[in-house]
Amino acid sequence: MSDLLFTVQDHIATITLNRPDARNAFSVPMIEAWVEALEECRDNDDIRAVVVTGAGRAFCSGGDVRAMREGKGFLAQGDAQLDTYSTGLARKNSLWKLIQRVPLTLEQVDKPVIAAVNGDAVGAGCDMALMCDLRVASDKARFSEGYVKLGIVPGDGGAYFLPKLVGMAKALELLLTGDMIDAHVAERIGLVNRVVPAESVLDEAYALARKIAAQPPVAVRLIKRAAYQSQRTDLRTALDLVSSHMAIVTETEDHLEAVRALLEKRPGVYRGR
Repeated sequence: MSDLLFTVQDHIATITLNRPDARNAFSVPMIEAWVEALEECRDNDDIRAVVVTGAGRAFCSGGDVRAMREGKGFLAQGDAQLDTYSTGLARKNSLWKLIQRVPLTLEQVDKPVIAAVNGDAVGAGCDMALMCDLRVASDKARFSEGYVKLGIVPGDGGAYFLPKLVGMAKALELLLTGDMIDAHVAERIGLVNRVVPAESVLDEAYALARKIAAQPPVAVRLIKRAAYQSQRTDLRTALDLVSSHMAIVTETEDHLEAVRALLEKRPGVYRGR
């Protein structure tokens, strides 16, 4: 059984972390397949939205604590024979060359990525939810940046993503205590978009993905790009960028179809052109 499942249906890609017996802790095969799936999401114009979820009761427990205890690294190796833990450099490279490729590749995906957080998201698993664009959480989900309790630091972007979502003071509280919070607290502080009953978390995530996928896809991709890039620049540069985006989208067939559909009071039919 693959450590990660990847499917595409009706313009929506699904990435399922698939080590339920290990609470979907990372393995080398999982990370490698995850990066390949994200590259496909990035490059395949037929994909308009992405849903990330976990098999079983957990979303993701992040690094494999058993592998750490056995001195084998942050990842379960599977059939791989990699030196990921023997020296400081090996530990750094195990992050840079493996786990950190996920957020770096995800940053290149300009389609919306929705985390369907079906259960606990802990440590790097929490980070993986944070780096998605939107988060739909089960009412049984819990979140923790528990690195400090293992005497380590957030190696997968938690110190980068969390303050952007909840503000620096609350982010530091969660990072420095390692406290576990439930889904309703996560919603209140802005860590998740919505909380739904456990049995409907995937349905709700797919409903949101379908709603977005039904919009003009070029506009969706450029809106996402503009929103993120505007967080890293000044107003004049952001406005210059979005005026360029406007010049592009108003030349697409999808724009003309959207105008016709609005005037004719019917759903638009978009082909990504």
